[in-house]
Amino acid sequence: MSDPQAVLRNLQPKHKFLIAIDSDGCAFDTMEIKHKECFIPNIIKHWRLQPVSKYARAAAEFVNLYSKWRGVNRFPALTMTFDLLKEWPDVQKRKVEIPQARSLRDWIAGETRLGNPALKSAAEKTNDPVLKQALAWSEEVNKTIEEMVFGVPPFPHVRESLGKISDWADVIVCSATPNEALEREWEEHDIAQYARVIAGQERGSKKEHIHLASQGKYESSKVLMIGDAPGDLKAARANDAKFFPVRPGHEDESWEFFFAEAADKFERGHYTAEYEAKLIEEFEKLLPEVPPWKK
Repeated sequence: MSDPQAVLRNLQPKHKFLIAIDSDGCAFDTMEIKHKECFIPNIIKHWRLQPVSKYARAAAEFVNLYSKWRGVNRFPALTMTFDLLKEWPDVQKRKVEIPQARSLRDWIAGETRLGNPALKSAAEKTNDPVLKQALAWSEEVNKTIEEMVFGVPPFPHVRESLGKISDWADVIVCSATPNEALEREWEEHDIAQYARVIAGQERGSKKEHIHLASQGKYESSKVLMIGDAPGDLKAARANDAKFFPVRPGHEDESWEFFFAEAADKFERGHYTAEYEAKLIEEFEKLLPEVPPWKK
């Protein structure tokens, strides 16, 4: 991809509405299996956290699944996991060195496309051992996901919702997952047909995806982001778009509600700020900031 963002920039509207949909944990019930079976075992393996494996698992699960950081890009999530481990008294007692990963943090701070291609380029340019280690971890995560994650269908009412909204809205996939995995999963379950663009981490952040796809093409009141994480809400707000939350642990109910009511309200211009605020309030109650071991 010489310009991975071109497909978003060049998107031409077929409808008056644009709906961006996150994938993992939102359209597909893949968050648990990807993190518990793919990401976390490889964190323990590649970053030598075997002596504190149960704590590493708990910290990574909190960051990626059960907190307000749910859905964050894999690289910031990794450093957040390290930070939680460093300040955990039970971990400190074990005298285990937790990675500082300073060069990875610097790369995260200066890079907008937080994916393997950009990391590989930085690792080759700098020959930095930590960046090389992060790349090896991330590449093995992708390999493990490819081997492990298949046959996981979309949540109930996702397919029906896509069929419904694609009659009057342009749909894009807006995700921090690598494009290869997104395309494989959406095609495996025959729903890629509903998406005008499938945008993963190589095409930039979710904020960028929505901006590039919508700027100068759709009225902001006619742009909606469907997501299961606070980062999805932030991406919507950064583009003055509306947000529909898929509530973690209540995904089936959320999609049934979207299909039966919320989609129609959005199309008819009745998706008011008050209506949206009630949905977001219930959503935010489910995602704490403080991990249970600190309470």
